[in-house]
This record gives sequence, C-alpha cells and structure tokens, in this order.
Amino acid sequence: MIESFHRTEGDVNFSPARQGWYALIRNGETARYLEEDERFFLHQSMSTPCLDVLEACEGIYLTDLQGRRYMDFHGNNVHQVGYRNAFVIDRVKAQMDVLPFSPRRYTNAPAVALASRLAGLMPEDLNRVLFAPGGTSAVGMALKLARLVTGKHKVISYWDSFHGASLDAISAGGEREFRKGMGPLMPGVERIPPPETYRGVFGSEPAYADYLEYVIEKEGDIGAFIAETVRNTDVQIPSAAYWQRVREICTRHGVLLILDEIPIAFGRTGRMFAFEHYGITPDIVCLGKGLGAGIIPMAAMVTRDAYNIAPEVSLGHYTFEKNPLGCAAALAMLDFIDEQRLLDKVASDEAFMRTRLEDLRQRCPLIGDVRGLGLLWGIELVRNRDTRVKAVAEAEQVMYACLEAGLSFKVSQGNVLQLSPPLVITREELETALHILEKALLYRK
Repeated sequence: MIESFHRTEGDVNFSPARQGWYALIRNGETARYLEEDERFFLHQSMSTPCLDVLEACEGIYLTDLQGRRYMDFHGNNVHQVGYRNAFVIDRVKAQMDVLPFSPRRYTNAPAVALASRLAGLMPEDLNRVLFAPGGTSAVGMALKLARLVTGKHKVISYWDSFHGASLDAISAGGEREFRKGMGPLMPGVERIPPPETYRGVFGSEPAYADYLEYVIEKEGDIGAFIAETVRNTDVQIPSAAYWQRVREICTRHGVLLILDEIPIAFGRTGRMFAFEHYGITPDIVCLGKGLGAGIIPMAAMVTRDAYNIAPEVSLGHYTFEKNPLGCAAALAMLDFIDEQRLLDKVASDEAFMRTRLEDLRQRCPLIGDVRGLGLLWGIELVRNRDTRVKAVAEAEQVMYACLEAGLSFKVSQGNVLQLSPPLVITREELETALHILEKALLYRK
C-alpha cells in the first residue's frame, strides 16, 4: 500500500481519511476481498484502492457485503434508469435467448432499430450511426471521421477535458492525470481554457469564444473542435450565447463541432441530449455510458448524412459493434424514459434541487458556488468566498461523512461535490440525500 497520497480527479486515494474509512467498514470478508483486489488488479490512479466491496444494486442503491446501502449519486453515469431496472432486464433476457451475439459482417434487428431510433432523436441530418463497445472508442471514431471529412488532422479541445483513456482520446483530452508519463501523443492538438463562470481564467464567456476563434485563425488547418456540451466532472454549464457563437465560428472556419455527450445524454440534464438546451446542431455526437442502461457496455457516434464518405476505411471495426444485447438494453432504456415521462420528472427535480441547494449555499460559508441542470449538480467548496481558494481537505471530509451516512458521490477537481443520481429517484429519496449532505456540510467533525 502506498503511504503518501496524491489528490486527483475523482476519489481521494491513500489519504488518512481513506484509512479512517477502511477502519469503519472493514471486517474479515470485506478486508479479504479488498486485499485480493489490491493483490491481483494492476494499480491505477482514481480506482485503486477500492472504496468498498459491493454485493448487490437496485434502483438508486448500492449494497455492500455487510448490507450497508449507499444512495449512488455517481454511478459512472450509466444509471439513468436505475440499477437492475426490471423493464430493461426483461428485454435483455429475451434477446439473450434468441441472439446474444452478432458477428460483425452481419446485421440484426435490434441494431437496426437502435440506429434508426437514435437518428430519429437527432436534429437535421444527423442520421448516420456507428456503434462501439465504449465511449472512448466512439471518440476515436469521431476523430478519424473528422480527418477524413476535412482533410485536416488538427484538433482543439479544452484543458481539463476528458474524452476517454486510450492514447488517441487522452491526446485530445486535457487532463494531465491521464497524459503524464505517456511520452509523445497524437500530434496537432491545441487546448483552450474551458468556459468557467466561477473560477475561470477569463472574465466573461465571450472571451472564451473569442479565444477559440483566435486559435483557429492563428494555428490553421484545424479540422475539429471536441468538447463536452456541459462538462460532467465539475458541472460547468456554458450559456446558450456561448454555444451559438461557437457553432457560428466552427461553421465559418470549416471546423467540425464534435460534442461528447457520453456521460450526460439520455435525460441527465432534463433533455434527451444536452445540446438541445442551446439550440445548436453539432456535426458529430458521441454517446455512451447510459446508452447501455447500466447493464451492457454500449456507445455510439452519430453524424451527418453528408459525412458517410468512408466505405473503404475501418472507422471502428469492433468485434461487438452491433451487439444485440447492448442494442436491446439501449432500446429498452429509451422506451422506459418515454413511458415513465422521465424528462418531465427531471425538469421538476431540477427546480427542487436548485431551490434547496441555493438555500444551503446561503447558510453554509464553505459553499462558493452551486450550478446544475436537470439531475446533474456541482457544489464547489471554497475556504473563502472572496479568494475562492479550493477547500480540498474539507471536500474529502464531507465525502466520507456522507458515505458513512449512506450517500455516495464523486469529488471532482479536488473541491467540487458532483451529484448525479439516477433519474428514477423519488422526491423522498432526494430529500433524504440532501439532508445527509446538509448535515455533513454544516456539522463537519
């Protein structure tokens, strides 16, 4: 076990607080599994060591070996329709009995149905789809396609952005945690500051768009701009004016706009896709995570009809490309969202969360900023509201206090409590979760 600790995006590992957490939860069986996990799995930042050992999940809850239940407000963004959703599982089981796998040179009914469904949900001519086994792969396909469409290999992205963990994806991404020690990466990537309204480097959002155009003009040969519509990790929410200006800039300069909605699509922000809030149409959309309904790894790239220009290039070529089980899960997830009117529910939940969290901010000096859409919220903790110095140790204390009380979430950028519960959460469960959070923030040990 490494004794020192380094604060990174995600969980704070190897800290004294983590050791205190282990002292609280460990018994013989839990300790054995954690030790064997550490023994056999290759260690890596942000997932080693594990927080606990899970035995079951259902709805919004994770259950560990000792029967402790956690309300999961993180879920790696796959749990929009909740864990073990019976509606989805029944569809997947039925598909498993008929066609559990489809070789790549064949198609199948669920794959065609899902491609058609996604195209039908998209605006304008975004009618062409490719599936992949994970979001990182969808990003890789998008970067390849952008080169073919534009004849240019250069890409602009945000600092601190995350688009996957493969070499091409970390080249396009902006998080140092994934790039350090990797040596030369994909050439031609330029990074710009993300539009942040609370602790940003520029004073106003127009300046961020101006800088994007400045880099496009100065660098030349830019083929694509890739960005999360709303940054999931610490919940950065640009304005409609910003995204509309970005769309104009990309169109004017012949730059493809690639929107990465892998963690935030399918109702998370109160719309099926986050870009619907902004009245823009991207050139390529990357989807994943929740697409597989928390059961099957599933991702997709959706693009314009005019970009169907690569019949002699293997953009993906993945063994599980048209995975019938993943497609069945995705179709069931979309049906469930429609039948349960979850988008309407999330809009109501957003208003409730905004009122409650703003009230909490007024009463808690530790909270510098609250921002959110739908059921995606970030609470930024600072030691001083005037200087906005990050309250990193305090965020860690709050996270473990909430875990002890049965609420699990992620800490991002060291000081942002990121809350993204399943969309099926009830108002009573939201009340309970916010009560746990309030107690941890106002009455820290």
